[in-house]
Amino acid sequence: MFEKLRDIFFTQEGVETSTDTSRRIQVATAVILLEVANSDEEFSDSERESIVGILKDNFDLSKEEVMELIAVSDEERKGSIDIWHFANVINENFTDQEKHSVMENIWKVIYADGRLDKYEDHIVHKLARILHIPHSKMIEAKLKHLPGE
Repeated sequence: MFEKLRDIFFTQEGVETSTDTSRRIQVATAVILLEVANSDEEFSDSERESIVGILKDNFDLSKEEVMELIAVSDEERKGSIDIWHFANVINENFTDQEKHSVMENIWKVIYADGRLDKYEDHIVHKLARILHIPHSKMIEAKLKHLPGE
C-alpha cells in the first residue's frame, strides 16, 4: 500500500508526468470530500454514494477505480495532519471555475444526508478560505444543494 501511495505523488525519477498530476488531483479531491464526510464523525452511506458518484462523473472512472481511489485517499487522509496539502494541489491545478465546482461537490456531500452539522459548516468555511473561493460563491454553491431545492 505504501508503494502505491508513494507512486501517486512521485515517479521513479522524481519528475511528474501528466498522468501523475491527474492522479494527484484525483487523490486530493477525494481526500477533501472524505474529510468533509468524516468531519461530523458520521460517514453515512448516502455520503459515500455521493462521493462515489462525484468521483466517477468528474474523473470518468469505473466503480472499481473509484473504490480503489477512495481506499488510497482515505489512507492518505488518515496519515495527514491537515488538508492544506491536498487543497494546495487543487489550487495549483484548477481554474476558479473548477474550484467552484469542487465547492459545489463539497455541498453535495454535506447535504447527502439532508442536514448540515456544525463541524461540516466549519470545514466548508475553512476549505473556502484555503481554496480562495469568495464567501458569496460558497453561499451560491450551498443554495444550489440545500435539501428540498
